[in-house]
Amino acid sequence: MAKGKVVQNTVMLYLMNFAKIALPLITLPYLTRVLSLNNYGTFTYVKTVMIYMQLIIDFGFLFSATKDIVEAGKDKKKIGSITGNVLIAKFILSFFSLLFLIILIIFIPLLRRNILFTLVSFVPVFLTVFLFDFLFRGIEEMQIITFRYILMKGISTGLTFIFVKGNNDLMWIPILDIIGTLVAILWVWRTMNKMGITLSFGTFKEACNKIKISAVYFVSDIVSTAFGALNTLIIGILLSSSDVAFFGLVSQLVAAVQAMYTPIVNGIYPEMVKTKSLGLIKKVLYIFMPLIVIGCLIVFFGAGIVLNIIGGSKYIGAGTVLRLMIPVLFFSFPEMLFSWPVLGVIDKVKETTATTIEATIVQISGLILLIVFNIFTLNSITILRGITEFILFMLRWRIFWRNRYRFNK
Repeated sequence: MAKGKVVQNTVMLYLMNFAKIALPLITLPYLTRVLSLNNYGTFTYVKTVMIYMQLIIDFGFLFSATKDIVEAGKDKKKIGSITGNVLIAKFILSFFSLLFLIILIIFIPLLRRNILFTLVSFVPVFLTVFLFDFLFRGIEEMQIITFRYILMKGISTGLTFIFVKGNNDLMWIPILDIIGTLVAILWVWRTMNKMGITLSFGTFKEACNKIKISAVYFVSDIVSTAFGALNTLIIGILLSSSDVAFFGLVSQLVAAVQAMYTPIVNGIYPEMVKTKSLGLIKKVLYIFMPLIVIGCLIVFFGAGIVLNIIGGSKYIGAGTVLRLMIPVLFFSFPEMLFSWPVLGVIDKVKETTATTIEATIVQISGLILLIVFNIFTLNSITILRGITEFILFMLRWRIFWRNRYRFNK
């Protein structure tokens, strides 16, 4: 039964991962054609800002609260108490998230020009506090999270083709997200009632304690966003909306490719825990690196064609940016492979986290230098992104090489 549950949860995770890749890519070619460069840039930028709002509201509870739920076992009263306290904590965090958003609106012209769109886009982010992903992960009911996500995003994706016809319909995008999220909330709460889970609420102090405990996970999440969202955030402050559109489209394509790396890395992790086999790592590299090289060559010679198919003729100008992303596409796979499947299995968790922090410092320092020397352009940002990815890989490779004796040859 335990093995069956693990298999089921793994399948559900893969299904959700596929949905997270597929559903945004369905609307991507449509939105890039019906919206102007400036409006698609606005949409992309606000979406990037909402990543930070979501991080503040989630605050690492996906890990800390999931752990609490697991430790509660089948005690539904305790599970209800944990869930209620996390809900209060998320209300508190939502207030600070909204406050932070208002400050950004005041200081960032792009957001200030689209204040209503920005505020409405915050609503579906806030509503996620009622979805309780940590609860269903903790009780190992991943199918609920997966089907909820497909339902929520499926509704907004389908309705996008009906209601969004041009620039005047930009406001419909967050409204449709709100509708999809509300339907998902109703389904989640109905499921909780069937399971006999009733929320109970503790004190304000208990909620604040939950935030304190989860802070370490929040820091880790914030650091990891520096490789993507931070770049777009600064581009929106210093460059134009069309630059945001170009970089946003290219980043989304790169993220889709990297999402295909994740199942491979996650799939070999359990076997590496058991065997610590260098042979397995070599086989994975021998099989997939040639495919990645072929993909990189396709991007180099066919960047314009790819962008024309995905975004339309007005995005062909981003071809140079896409080509400059090739180092990211190439090095991100071995970098991911040498993180948890290699360093994680020999208990180098702190060292692996440290490499992320060090690479983030390089990334942020590089962005500051680009601004100071007035060479902050899409091309220079993209080159810096590739350099950072290479540095992150080399940092992890160095730790592996020093500890290679701990693996089975």
